[in-house]
Amino acid sequence: MAVAQSVAYPDRIGTSDAAGYESAQDRIPNTENLRRRRAGFTLIELLLVLVILAILAAIVVPMFVGRAEQARVTRAQTDISNISSALDTFEIDNGSYPTTAEGLQALIVRPPNMPDWHGPYLKGNSVPLDPWGHPYQYRCPGQHSTDGYDLYSYGPSGHAGGAGEITNWGQSP
Repeated sequence: MAVAQSVAYPDRIGTSDAAGYESAQDRIPNTENLRRRRAGFTLIELLLVLVILAILAAIVVPMFVGRAEQARVTRAQTDISNISSALDTFEIDNGSYPTTAEGLQALIVRPPNMPDWHGPYLKGNSVPLDPWGHPYQYRCPGQHSTDGYDLYSYGPSGHAGGAGEITNWGQSP
């Protein structure tokens, strides 16, 4: 049998086991080596995961970036609609819209000489700011609106004539 072993396992000449092990101890895998090999990820595996995450981020992030700006525009349009409703209620109670000088603050605090004022017409203690942190613009009588007043936000630019103005006369983006 020793001759057969040397042919089958030339590196194990003189072993007494048919499988080529010198003793039963050689048959037990070295658990210390197995633990060391399986203790963590290789650098290649980590880099592969990072590349996959970067590709996913490159695909997904641009989809959500535009959503934030779209949500701000929608909120501004909703605010303008709510303020318009409050202005219409003010007009029903008082017979006219607030003047430009009285401004939107007239929806929160009673202007002088308004005995039929039944406000506040907006919730909260102040007129809301637009989503970009600027006050809504109000002008009465209006130059553009057929409703009798102009109500608008300058949009992301924050100044007159900038791109993306949101208005109550239908020229919003």
